[in-house]
Amino acid sequence: MKQVIVIRKDLNMRKGKMVAQGSHASLSAYLRTEPDIRKQWMNEGQTKICVGVDSEEELQKIFAAANQAGLPAGYIRDAGHTELEPGTATAVGIGPAENDAVDKITGHLKLL
Repeated sequence: MKQVIVIRKDLNMRKGKMVAQGSHASLSAYLRTEPDIRKQWMNEGQTKICVGVDSEEELQKIFAAANQAGLPAGYIRDAGHTELEPGTATAVGIGPAENDAVDKITGHLKLL
């Protein structure tokens, strides 16, 4: 079981901003996960992987593929209080789910 957090690299967010957006994505996907899967993931150590994409289009494709596969996923848009315009798509969280299922969607992406 794992969760993958996908962050847009093209926005050149500061590290703290990237962490915050990734945290939003992680929690959003987690809350969309079935309780039994949540519990299993928690008991297995809560594996999280952070990867990057180079555009909003790529982020949207990853999110759509996760939804089509039936995986829990959260799509994050920034509120615009600090460095980004309101509504800017920043991150996607996928899972927790079985490793193979998540890898089919995100396995080609590079680690941050």
